Amino acid sequence: MSINSLLATWTGKSAYWFLHTFRGGGSSLPGKLALKLDPTILKHLAKNYDVIIITGTNGKTLTTALTVKVLRQRYPDILTNPSGSNMKQGIVTTFLTAPKAHQKPLAVLEVDEANVVMVTKYITPKAFVFTNIFRDQLDRYGEIYTTYQKILDGVALAPEATIIANGDLPLFHSKKLPNPMLYYGFDYQADHDQQAPANTDGLLCPNCQHILRYHSRTYSNMGKYYCPHCGFERPQLTWKLNALTNMTPTSSDFEINGQAMHLNIGGEYNIYNALAAFAVGRFMDVPSKQIAQTLSENDEQVFGRQEIFHVGDKDVTLVLVKNPVGLNQVIKMMSTDSQPFSFAALLNANYADGIDTSWIWDGAFEKLPAMNIPAFISGGERYRDITFRLKVAGVAPENLTIVPDLTKMTAAIQKLPTKQVYVVATYTAMLQLRKQLASQGIIKGGMA
Repeated sequence: MSINSLLATWTGKSAYWFLHTFRGGGSSLPGKLALKLDPTILKHLAKNYDVIIITGTNGKTLTTALTVKVLRQRYPDILTNPSGSNMKQGIVTTFLTAPKAHQKPLAVLEVDEANVVMVTKYITPKAFVFTNIFRDQLDRYGEIYTTYQKILDGVALAPEATIIANGDLPLFHSKKLPNPMLYYGFDYQADHDQQAPANTDGLLCPNCQHILRYHSRTYSNMGKYYCPHCGFERPQLTWKLNALTNMTPTSSDFEINGQAMHLNIGGEYNIYNALAAFAVGRFMDVPSKQIAQTLSENDEQVFGRQEIFHVGDKDVTLVLVKNPVGLNQVIKMMSTDSQPFSFAALLNANYADGIDTSWIWDGAFEKLPAMNIPAFISGGERYRDITFRLKVAGVAPENLTIVPDLTKMTAAIQKLPTKQVYVVATYTAMLQLRKQLASQGIIKGGMA
């Protein structure tokens, strides 16, 4: 290492020690300080690692957590960024805090879509994992095609790395790449010719711009797609979900390539995350039965992603939402709950959330009044927007409590009439709520 690299490393590690010890945080600032002193520090910190990069719009954090859990059955020394600090400075912090490895270490990194190129400029990964791309934070990413191009700009710097992609998403099969390509997807439904709803993004064939059709479809524009005009179709899948037997708000049962699986987290979208983790596990030679056993074990809480905690006698499930597709899948997951529950929506519009809140009008809030939900809460810095959206969706004003100040959320939750409460929140609103919960001793640690 150069003198600059040594100084940057020492500064970053010292900053992390102070922030982690006295402030309960430190996932981003140490890396930012190190990068100021040595912009190439990542090259030196990561030079001995095999690296797997996980990127996409939704599911990065949980896919990363499940992948790490699977790979630890075979690779004991794995470095990862579990709090979801997935931009360049957060990834540098991750390497700054790495313990000494006993063998060639493996890093499994969640990476923000726009930051892939910033990472691959200094790191050549062994594999990329593509979860999905949906319209999200238009102020940062633009439309889905520009988002994908941001990822591909990073992939272009690592043409020999294997890409493990969601084969059900047409965009991931839209461009010929020099990289080895492997695909996973859903293949449990009987063929039934259909079309996605007209307001779905990514409906056009990338070859000829005709509307895609589907033999089967999961949600949004994902499924067994084909173009009746030019023959563009879903690629061959290496890993298939070939049976889906049960889904509840807290679990799912399914089969991948004939291997029975149980996952202790609900939602069809989380089965995709588990399928991606299975694919990486098999790519890294972890046996299928071992993966199934690992994923069926009770998981520790994943930061803000269907995280469960208790406020008084209430069972509260906190779910990060940031775009219409993700929100709609959470609403679909909640609809499988057989018991009445209360619902809270917390909306902020800071940089990390996306400053454009218009996406809430594409969310299926209209489905909520038809569910067994006796009480609603709206809150966050943009509480007026989310309150108005819920009222337009048909939520009766007398059933809606407005909580602009999130420091009062726990008191509001305790007054709800149901034992089960679902809270959907944008990223900084989730952090603010977790900080409040931590200050009251309900959870450990409130910041990423």
